[in-house]
Amino acid sequence: MNVYDFDGTIYHPDCAVSFAFWCLWRHPSLAFTYVPKLVKSAIQLKRKKIPRFLFERTFFSFLCLIDDFDEQIEKFWDKHISRVSAWYLAQKRPDDLIISASPNCIIEPAARRLGVNFIATEYDRDVGAFVDNLMFAREKAAYIFDQGFPDIENFYSDSLADTPLALCAEKAHLVTHKAQQVEDWPKLDIDTVKKIHEKIDTGWSVHL
Repeated sequence: MNVYDFDGTIYHPDCAVSFAFWCLWRHPSLAFTYVPKLVKSAIQLKRKKIPRFLFERTFFSFLCLIDDFDEQIEKFWDKHISRVSAWYLAQKRPDDLIISASPNCIIEPAARRLGVNFIATEYDRDVGAFVDNLMFAREKAAYIFDQGFPDIENFYSDSLADTPLALCAEKAHLVTHKAQQVEDWPKLDIDTVKKIHEKIDTGWSVHL
């Protein structure tokens, strides 16, 4: 089995951000009901007045404000699935697993089109909140352990935050250059480990 992160790895850019702009363009009222709260939350996050999970909650609240979500997400992927990297499509296998921090309601239609398995952050659009921790950093490795630690031949990600899962694979690959270039995972020297600790600090501490 090969395991892949999604955003920045086999798809560029971030699908949640792209879909937010997609919805803003088609639902101009979001500029009044959503954008002011998002800007306020972003400023509070930058000033360290709120934890990141509260910003994430505000950002993804647009998913609850779209009455035609099911229609829009399908149209979005009809147009954007072509952004999946050619290198991935050339080696795609039916037993591939996509594991993403993006909400499952956004990732599922893409995985369905690609014909592969997926796991993503569970988001409840009825209440506007994540059901569990973000499927991010150490949470990805925890999921693999919960599944009985299946054999992972290759793991691909664009972020050092995914090092915990990279260590679970026989071989890990770092994807760079807007999801176009695949390299070997960096050696875990002292400087790299410091960067990893900074990035995974939000892993298990992001309780939503």
